[in-house]
Amino acid sequence: MALKNSLRALMWLTKNESAFKQELLLAIIAVPLLCIWSIPLIEKAILASSLLFVLFAEVVNTAIEATVDRIGTELHSLSGLAKDLGSAAVLIAIALASVLWLAVLFKHI
Repeated sequence: MALKNSLRALMWLTKNESAFKQELLLAIIAVPLLCIWSIPLIEKAILASSLLFVLFAEVVNTAIEATVDRIGTELHSLSGLAKDLGSAAVLIAIALASVLWLAVLFKHI
């Protein structure tokens, strides 16, 4: 049942969240490149994990946004803060992935 719920959530994200779609597209492009890139397996795993971490952060951010919106639509500083913190988590995940990808790229060029 948990797998079914998770897949339903991922399908919803794919249909409704433009940021998730963009990050998923990046992962879909990057993973095949990792398969053909001649780098150590551990580096491939780290880079793939960094992409999954970005998707994870986006899922959590969307969950925060959905919860805040469910509680109420009126403007409140804590609601805005919660949404901003979720967005900051995604930004940090993207920064982490970028640093890892650049470090591996510069190591191998």
